[in-house]
Amino acid sequence: MTAYQAGIAEFEKAGAVVIGVSTDNLPSLRYWAQEVLKLGFPLASDFARRETARAYGVLNEQNGIANRTTFVIGPDGRILHIDEGAAALDPEGALAVCRRAKRQ
Repeated sequence: MTAYQAGIAEFEKAGAVVIGVSTDNLPSLRYWAQEVLKLGFPLASDFARRETARAYGVLNEQNGIANRTTFVIGPDGRILHIDEGAAALDPEGALAVCRRAKRQ
């Protein structure tokens, strides 16, 4: 999340909106977003039903948490790019796709 925050201006230049989604509860997300990470983009909680993580195929049902994944979703709602695991921590792949999408 910190790398995405550091590059938020580049995402905005590319016309992208960054939103984090977590299976953590709202108080936990609020604490991490505001106090620890100092994020300038919203975090949404998928805590209650985990429907978003399940719909995107990233929910680890056994542990009840989502696997770390970054999705780039185009203006038409189609998924343009996916980074998983350690690659999801580095915003460069997602940013490159956002820049290409803006040029089209």
